[in-house]
Amino acid sequence: MESARSDLNDMSRRAGEVLRRLQRFVDGPMSRKKVVVLLLIVIFLLLYVGPTIIKWMFGSEDSASHQNVCQKNFLSPFDDAFQEYDAYLRHETTATLSTRSHNYVPYVGNGLLGLALEHDSHLNIKYGRTLSLPVYYHPLYIVDDYEMKEFTVAEYKKGIIHRFQCSNTGIHVAYHYYAHRTIPSLFVQEIWVNNPTNKGRTLKLSTPRVSDWSTSVKQTIKLHQGVDAKDYEVVSGMVTLPDSDKVVAVAVVTRKMENKVSVDARDGLDMLIFTTVQYSTPIKKSEYAKQKDIVEKNAIAEMEKVIALTGDRTAVRKLRENHSRVWESLWYTGFYISDSKAEGIINGDRINATIYAILSQVKSLEHEENIKLATKSDILRTLTYSEGCYEGHSTLDAFNLWKPLNNLENLNKVASVWLLTLEKQGCHKLLKAGASGVNQAMILSFGSLRFSNQHLEYNIHPSKLHRDFLFRRINYGNMTHVNISVIVQEDNKAAIFVALDRSDKTYYACDAGCLDSPVQLGPYRKYFPVKLTEPLTAILYVTADRQHMEDLRHAIHVREVVEAPAHEHHVIALHKHGHSFGALNPLFWISIIVLIVVFHLFLCRIIMNEFCDSGVSYRRLYNKP
Repeated sequence: MESARSDLNDMSRRAGEVLRRLQRFVDGPMSRKKVVVLLLIVIFLLLYVGPTIIKWMFGSEDSASHQNVCQKNFLSPFDDAFQEYDAYLRHETTATLSTRSHNYVPYVGNGLLGLALEHDSHLNIKYGRTLSLPVYYHPLYIVDDYEMKEFTVAEYKKGIIHRFQCSNTGIHVAYHYYAHRTIPSLFVQEIWVNNPTNKGRTLKLSTPRVSDWSTSVKQTIKLHQGVDAKDYEVVSGMVTLPDSDKVVAVAVVTRKMENKVSVDARDGLDMLIFTTVQYSTPIKKSEYAKQKDIVEKNAIAEMEKVIALTGDRTAVRKLRENHSRVWESLWYTGFYISDSKAEGIINGDRINATIYAILSQVKSLEHEENIKLATKSDILRTLTYSEGCYEGHSTLDAFNLWKPLNNLENLNKVASVWLLTLEKQGCHKLLKAGASGVNQAMILSFGSLRFSNQHLEYNIHPSKLHRDFLFRRINYGNMTHVNISVIVQEDNKAAIFVALDRSDKTYYACDAGCLDSPVQLGPYRKYFPVKLTEPLTAILYVTADRQHMEDLRHAIHVREVVEAPAHEHHVIALHKHGHSFGALNPLFWISIIVLIVVFHLFLCRIIMNEFCDSGVSYRRLYNKP
């Protein structure tokens, strides 16, 4: 007890001493030292205590901080996908804030319907080879009564477009859009609103609307029986085909909601909106009334089926997983190319964005629910081997196939040219197989790979192999996947490596001319040198028929076969560094040249000075009396 009392007395003495010192400090004359100390205290309070006091007094919040945290939370799951070019980030307000080099339009499609996911976009349906016929029905629900920082992520391998909105009030909104692959008439909007603030909010929604569709009619129906019955809007009308007297009957069914929603404090709100679309083949106007009733009935029936399938959260998640699984399977056959810093060169980001845009224009027939077994078998048989595809030069060199995808019109034009090119270059059978066939044909076209008379051949000039390539899981037969790699070695020579992911029989390969014995392929990579022949032939052949490969030796008539020369250093440097000066910046080399020139000028001046001084001294000595 005495010890505790002694401690208290000691503490009070110390506190009194501190107070007396502070009093002497304040009461004394105002010196320079006091001014500096007071300024430091004021700065400390302003920087560290001031914001907290202001927030406590006025309830204000740091809007920039809210938006930065929101952006980080939403985008961090996609970091790996951005690095691999499996996703693309588009900033809606300031394009320069995006780290990506191209402004691709966010797009969803499944071959039956398509939509460019910009504000207030309209539906598009099939016309010719692409989804280029506009239906001026705008199906999007969007929160739009706050100042939002907005960005969009296109996730290629799952076929989903994510839109994120971060407001300066703390409200966060996430949208997930996809045109379903197994139920092609279905467009899905998943909207999640988060309100982390201390008070409830009422948000204004932009709701679906019709714009330039004069023949459209609307009606409201109730679907789902009992207390869970909801209002659905049915919109139908005719769409005129360009340069034709025919029309298409179109019907759209979507969930009908109010244009305002309420979110409680520190709570969230989930909204799931389905839209089904049905349309006829091109018909005469006199047939429209009959076809209108048919497509309306089909669209309503599709909506009822979707509602029945999604009775709980698990079913909704399964619906999304079924869609994503199809997209992931479409990317199973793929292509890699090393990045190039040379100007105007196609890199992986542009390639993946273009593949995604083309595949979105085509139905994935073998995965659709209503496909007949016989049709599915025919498609799978076509995908295993396609004679004659691909017959042209590498599509990586075709400028018209890589035009910007910065708006819907350009995207449709690029898709149309791609599908036309593949069709006319021997890939028409693969195109009929749907999205899987289109992807296979595109991968073959990148390297001028061609299935020809019992073998697969790699037709490209060795001078084009100045970057690393990987053709991944090319279908060959029912159970075989071929991987072909091209790697530029340290000596600037390209080398080919071939392996089988899986196989149902023995496969063989040979290099240009097939003069060497066939090499048996397996799961481990086998090396093949890149050879140059006269006349020019394919640089690689792959087949399951050894005798066929032996016969090729006598059927390929070449006068000369030599190992392809190494690429010139400046060509490799141009791709690796963006200039032909090597790894160092051009300014470095310019500086070196300037220093060398200056040094030689300085040296010349010294020599001239010495020469002149020597001449003067000699004359003085010679003329000395």
